[in-house]
Amino acid sequence: MTELQMSLMAIGGTIVVGVISYNKWQEYKARKSVQRAFSSEHDDVLMNPPPGVAEGRQEPSLAPDALADAELPPEGTTASDEQIEKLVEAPQKELPVDDLIDCLISLTLQSPLRGEKILPKLQTLRHVGNKPVHFIGQREDGNWEPVVHGGQYFALFAGVQLANRSGALNEIEYSELITGLRQIADEMDADLDVPDMGDVMSRARALHQFVAEYDAQLSVNVQSKGAPWAINTLLAALERQGFDLRPDGRLVMPDGEGGVLFSLSTNVTLAAETTSRLTLLLDVPRVAPARDGFGAMTACARMLASRLDGVVVDDGNQPLTDPTLAEIAEQVAAFYQHMESANIPAGSTRAMRLFS
Repeated sequence: MTELQMSLMAIGGTIVVGVISYNKWQEYKARKSVQRAFSSEHDDVLMNPPPGVAEGRQEPSLAPDALADAELPPEGTTASDEQIEKLVEAPQKELPVDDLIDCLISLTLQSPLRGEKILPKLQTLRHVGNKPVHFIGQREDGNWEPVVHGGQYFALFAGVQLANRSGALNEIEYSELITGLRQIADEMDADLDVPDMGDVMSRARALHQFVAEYDAQLSVNVQSKGAPWAINTLLAALERQGFDLRPDGRLVMPDGEGGVLFSLSTNVTLAAETTSRLTLLLDVPRVAPARDGFGAMTACARMLASRLDGVVVDDGNQPLTDPTLAEIAEQVAAFYQHMESANIPAGSTRAMRLFS
């Protein structure tokens, strides 16, 4: 069993899926942020909504998920350890291939090639199944970058993602990849170093096991105490609070940098006129702990319940108590620590790719 498998599998199976907030201090911070967003001179948020939530929320910046932080792949990847070490250690911008979550395959060029000569050949192999395939090239100065027009490259790496939410890279997909790479290598007069299929499949299954165990979708609900809410009025008010209405009918709270902090569902079809229940949902592995997604979602739910004459409940329609939230907060902390220990921090580039 490889070191990657051991590190991923050893931390699995202990996380209880369910979370509403961090701890009291974090919840207080988030509540103050949402209060600023929902504050109004009038009590009825649907009649006179205040400025957007984004105005009062502070968005912490995430440290870049650099390839330099990656673990070396186990034996069985095509590139030699020496090649990988040079790639990992070289100071350069973030690359679209990652030795922890991709199978890296080297193509040794007999002579340097221009990017415009390489790119048309690579366009034929961008996915195998639903797993993305990326290419990078080594410039004359030794640094690596995505292959672009105008560049001159002395070596290439192909990287196929080993797993995502839909499953692990399988034998058929891998065979399709190697067939495509062989054709590309022949056209470029390059040597292809093919890794052992068994080793690659083992890595892919271990990585997908991690994805399956940490694929946490966490929700909290706001249930009306009386009459249902009018959808048209409700949606308009929620949009004014900072939620974005997507074409599929989902409402999402932006994180301020192009991502999603959490989403909201009305639990009815677009044709419905009323709803009695709202569900706020957090895609845990895709939101960094520093963004305080749990606290922000909980504070938003409580504020909605207060303004709309509702109550915050779990999926079984039971009111969420402070002791319950405190217990869940401990599980959340462990969840994030384990993801960090696996070198796949929540909200990082790696996590965004794996949990897609």
